[in-house]
Amino acid sequence: MSMETENVVARLKSSGLFQTKGLIGGKWIDAYDGKTVEVYNPANGEVIASVACMGERETKDAISSAYDAFSHWSKLTAADRSSRLYKWYNLLIEQKEVLGQLITLEQGKPLKEAIGEVVYGASYIEYFAEEAKRVYGDILPSPMPDRRLFVLKQPVGVVGAITPWNFPLAMITRKAGPALACGCTLVIKPSELTPLTALAAAELALQAGIPPGVLNVVMGDAPKIGKALLESPQVRKLTFTGSTAVGKKLMAGAAETVKKVSLELGGNAPCIVFDDADLEVALEGSLATKLRNSGQTCICTNRLLVQEGIYDKFINAYSNAVQSLKVGNGFSEGVDQGPLINEAAVQKVDSLVQDAISQGAKVVVGGKRHNLGLTFYEPTIISDVKNEMLIARREIFGPVTPVIRFKTEEEAIQIANDTDSGLAAYLFTNNIPRLWRVSEALEYGLVGVNNHVAFSQVAPFGGVKQSGLGREGSKYGLDEYLEIKCICMGNMG
Repeated sequence: MSMETENVVARLKSSGLFQTKGLIGGKWIDAYDGKTVEVYNPANGEVIASVACMGERETKDAISSAYDAFSHWSKLTAADRSSRLYKWYNLLIEQKEVLGQLITLEQGKPLKEAIGEVVYGASYIEYFAEEAKRVYGDILPSPMPDRRLFVLKQPVGVVGAITPWNFPLAMITRKAGPALACGCTLVIKPSELTPLTALAAAELALQAGIPPGVLNVVMGDAPKIGKALLESPQVRKLTFTGSTAVGKKLMAGAAETVKKVSLELGGNAPCIVFDDADLEVALEGSLATKLRNSGQTCICTNRLLVQEGIYDKFINAYSNAVQSLKVGNGFSEGVDQGPLINEAAVQKVDSLVQDAISQGAKVVVGGKRHNLGLTFYEPTIISDVKNEMLIARREIFGPVTPVIRFKTEEEAIQIANDTDSGLAAYLFTNNIPRLWRVSEALEYGLVGVNNHVAFSQVAPFGGVKQSGLGREGSKYGLDEYLEIKCICMGNMG
């Protein structure tokens, strides 16, 4: 281990946050067969830790633990659950520096960005600690004078949560916050690429007073864990963030027991820059939407659409900005872009770039692996891209910007909507009627207008078409974890 890694691990251990076992029923447990899986630092390839590689048996026990804990947790007052969530939030914020270091260590994003993820992720726990006390029912006017109709909202039960590697903390808190606030219990399956952050967050949940069994973590054999979650009749809700292909399989599997399903799947975000846009605002915004987390987010710009009147000027400015980016280890000072998560990610990105070049697109900047080696890839701009090219049809998940030229507003909308995905879209214009027209016409769940921030804990996050089902965050996010019960009382005359 490098000195840098050793220092981070030592700090985590001193805080009790370096966990490598699964969490079942409030106890840290090895895989039953003793198997482990190694966790790597993508910036240098070194092994950070070996964690328990769990499967079906461990998952079934975690489900049983969550099921048993549900009767107690769901009956606590909303104020009690809220208090414990606040404690968890405070602990996350207190430990934001070391948690950020852990994220950089196993995921690779720059440290400043990683600490920002901790603060962002913790904000969901804080928000739903507040919303726990606002799960309201209704009294409905009855059509009959001797009857009364009441509507209650009750927790759905045990929730299976499957989360990705690109935001190893925030994708957990965005699900755990509303689930716990409503009175649900959880079995969380983090990515085997970044389990350490999930385990550290779970340790802080225990310290905050979340009772044993309410929050469980299993990781390792993804197909076997997923199978156990899908087949169990005790799991009443499945929430997943990840690829569209896996989401479809989970949706089909959930049909066997008719589980509630929330899916936040892949995107193909267009970023439209009109001739009348403020170029400085558009440049800053389009860079931010593309290059966050080295392009490894589901709401990253996947296609940059630029109107022909400013096409050349904008590409020049964008190129200058991209060439000034510093690529390197996320712990290094001033680094803007870290590595991609693994070798498979690099190969996918490079294959899309090479395919675009073979179809007539031109490399303006970058276009190949970075001279740092390993999983680093150059920030890249590809011009003269057509929407039929593979690079405009597939989710890139890397620091590559394909640029498409368009003439009219109608053409921009047609190109933007010409995809099965519908998660996030962005547009830059100073024409107020246009921003309304285009925002309404875009077939996306999230639209950023003249800015790159299209999400926060107070706003509903989710997509349409094949980008998923349901919403996370905001007051609407609570409904995903609640059942609506109607009670009719008779002979009240």
